[in-house]
Amino acid sequence: MRRGWVAVTAASLVVLTACSGGSGHSAPAAAAEAVSPTDPAKVSGEITVLTNRTDQLSDGTLKNYAAEFNKTYPNVTVKFEAITDYEGEVKIRMNTENYGDVLLIPNNVPITEYAEFFSPLGDAADLSKTYQWTDYATVAGKVYGIANYGTASGFVYNKTVWKQAGLTDWPTTQAQFVDDLKAIKAKTQATPYYTNYHDGWPLQQWSNAIGSASCDPAAKDALAKDTSPWSSGKDLNAIDSLLYTTVNSKLTEADPTTTNWENSKTLMGTGKVATMFLGSWAVPQMQAAAKTAGQSPDSIGFMPFPQAGADGKLCTVVQPDYKYAVNVHSKHKDASRAWLDWYINKSGSAQAEQAISSVKGTALPSDLQPFEQQGVKMIGQNQTQAATVSKIDKGSEIGLDSPDYRQKLVDIARGAGSGDQNSYFADLNKKWAASQQTVTG
Repeated sequence: MRRGWVAVTAASLVVLTACSGGSGHSAPAAAAEAVSPTDPAKVSGEITVLTNRTDQLSDGTLKNYAAEFNKTYPNVTVKFEAITDYEGEVKIRMNTENYGDVLLIPNNVPITEYAEFFSPLGDAADLSKTYQWTDYATVAGKVYGIANYGTASGFVYNKTVWKQAGLTDWPTTQAQFVDDLKAIKAKTQATPYYTNYHDGWPLQQWSNAIGSASCDPAAKDALAKDTSPWSSGKDLNAIDSLLYTTVNSKLTEADPTTTNWENSKTLMGTGKVATMFLGSWAVPQMQAAAKTAGQSPDSIGFMPFPQAGADGKLCTVVQPDYKYAVNVHSKHKDASRAWLDWYINKSGSAQAEQAISSVKGTALPSDLQPFEQQGVKMIGQNQTQAATVSKIDKGSEIGLDSPDYRQKLVDIARGAGSGDQNSYFADLNKKWAASQQTVTG
């Protein structure tokens, strides 16, 4: 079970207390474990590492990491394969044995199937002493994936634009957030909010706010028993209402069908866009875009999701990014595990990404230190009901982790789809309730 995060002083350490997760999942016959090697001189072979970071392949970052790795493991050759449509292509390749030696576990692979595709990395009881989020990839007491880092959910924003609109404090309520976007529209030339509708996946990021709106780490688990999660007072209602209102109030780009993710970085960096909901992982990418455009990287900031209530408390859900795994069919598991261990523990890549390292005892990155200073509570999303929630979601054909239903929400909000917020939420509740009844009885 994943429990609450604790935000402490900036000089202190980030610790996530967790017990061994995945206890409800049983594994098929266990594959040979990818054991951490103890003697680098005895590790050899050529391995392929799959990655979604096409930018890090083209700019030489991955090559530099491999060169550093070879100082410790000189007999291992590391090759990288960067994939643009990572989720889609890797899912297809996993029908064969050819899906790299080390890879990021695609989000669309159910945890109950991990043992079929990946080698166990060790006992959860042992690995959880060193790494956070092992419960996200634990089956029958074995860990099948380790995250490099975690990210907070919230809004990336251009501080210069917000200041031009007279806004220096973070909005603490959703009504205040909308009023702030209206002020940006009235007092600046920037688009207050950018949906990134066309690429789609940024819209599914909004599901990461489940728990933030209510400051409740059990909010996503509660979906397993909830028959109307889009009803007033619940997280999905608050999250999707905020998106609907933002679009319906004409505070977004004129034509969402023409948005472009890569271009949105430049728009944010140059102050033509004021705000986007993403993870804290996006901050350094926006800062880099600002620098390339001759603007100050310091103009890019990160703020928490506003509360659904009016008590002024702010929370952010922190959860792991992709988990790294070793292909169960790899012919060089020792070399694969050597790379996985080195990359997570020694490369410094998490720090370079301004992300929260999965290695316990690591300080928060600088872009999240304002969260500590302003008392933002960092919480997790409990995982005890993850499999049940996933089954209900799949049966409902809604897709909490896909962009389709929020693209439809945006269409309705901008007048390009039939119905209104209330009718759409009622339809979502009906679909969820029917699936929930089928799954849980």
